Amino acid sequence: MSTRVSPTNCEPMIDPGQFTEDAFLGGKLRLRQPKSGHRAGHDAMLLAAATPARAGDRVADLGAGVGAAGLALATRIGGIALVLVEIDPALAALAHDNAAANAVAADVVVLDVTSEPGVFASAGLSPDSVDVVLMNPPFNDSTRHRASPDKARELAHMASDATLESWIHAGRRILKSGGVLSLIWRADGLSQVLAALERGFGSLEILPVHGDPAAPAIRVLIRATKGGRAATQIHAGLMLNDESALPNKQVEEILAGRRTLTPANP
Repeated sequence: MSTRVSPTNCEPMIDPGQFTEDAFLGGKLRLRQPKSGHRAGHDAMLLAAATPARAGDRVADLGAGVGAAGLALATRIGGIALVLVEIDPALAALAHDNAAANAVAADVVVLDVTSEPGVFASAGLSPDSVDVVLMNPPFNDSTRHRASPDKARELAHMASDATLESWIHAGRRILKSGGVLSLIWRADGLSQVLAALERGFGSLEILPVHGDPAAPAIRVLIRATKGGRAATQIHAGLMLNDESALPNKQVEEILAGRRTLTPANP
């Protein structure tokens, strides 16, 4: 069962004293989010910057949380029809309020991404109905990481064996032919991503993200096209910090909203 969030059903579900209001994209986007649990940060902003979209596109942000990635994309590209999908009603209510506070038109739906197709359809996300899907799925391997005692944080971060495959399957189902899936995942799980994308996706573009030039990648940004047939491309890595351990100027511009980042244009 899905629930569409509206002003009549988004009553506060978290003590107001447990919120912070944080600025993103150089202050162009302000997000209210819980002080504890999963909090939006660099991953969401990089995902948004790496997601291609055009005015008129219908865009679904799966596992949207408080709306960070989807709202960042909508702040950069006006005129998209944005759907924010979140399983946690409290976070979905915050996403609804954040969209309104930033003057972004968005449809917010409380929905488990692993739900059956009929549940998606009842929420307005029928097969072949979306141009772009972006997602930041839970990606900590439950066999290698201790679960957080904070249940909201655990839900946002811990992945079961089927998590990635089920999320990508949901994205593939609602995307139109030729539609684009954009996601961020931990770098050491790249093989899982590639395996999950084998069915139905092609034209992959992969951008490794490194904490610093001397260290292995910590994240991968991946763009895949439903039905794409072009060869896979692996682009030069994005360094969050330079050789002096100072923030990379390019990344600073991306996080400030002054520069886009697609895997094809790092």
